[in-house]
Amino acid sequence: MIREVLRMGDRRLLQPAQPVTDFGTRELAALLVDMRDTMAHLNGAGLAAPQIGVGLRVVIFGLQANPRYPEAEPVPDTVLINPALEPLSGEMEDGWEGCLSVPGMRGIVPRHRRLRYSGFDERGVPFSREVSDFHARVVQHECDHLDGVLYPMRIRDFSRFGYTDVLFPDGGVAPDD
Repeated sequence: MIREVLRMGDRRLLQPAQPVTDFGTRELAALLVDMRDTMAHLNGAGLAAPQIGVGLRVVIFGLQANPRYPEAEPVPDTVLINPALEPLSGEMEDGWEGCLSVPGMRGIVPRHRRLRYSGFDERGVPFSREVSDFHARVVQHECDHLDGVLYPMRIRDFSRFGYTDVLFPDGGVAPDD
């Protein structure tokens, strides 16, 4: 089922999410179906449970061909529950980001270029991946939602934040999210 995505200003987006303690439940499966349906409907690269009003440490992400990110490299479809992020270097990279909870806007956000993320899949099986570039940016962005952080809170230069149609009047869209 397609769910309403909370928008910036809704206080629920600022609340830290709680860890998932029960895996393989009907409730978790239904949440993941709703998250996938909602993300696909909005052409998103990722979605965190708090964005649909569910205060659990659950994110999904993945990208193949997507009109919102025409130049982005593919990211495998992933369910990541109770994530932990570990930067693999101090190297940071600035990149354009947007968010389904901040519709119609983009901004330049610094993120770790390389990191390892670990957590659990929907069955409670632990896994870990080392990633870089767009994949690393997406997972950091989605995991921020679990701590009540929206990408505009990380922007350093507000001259590089604005409405997408004003920033990119030719209709092009920055590839990062």
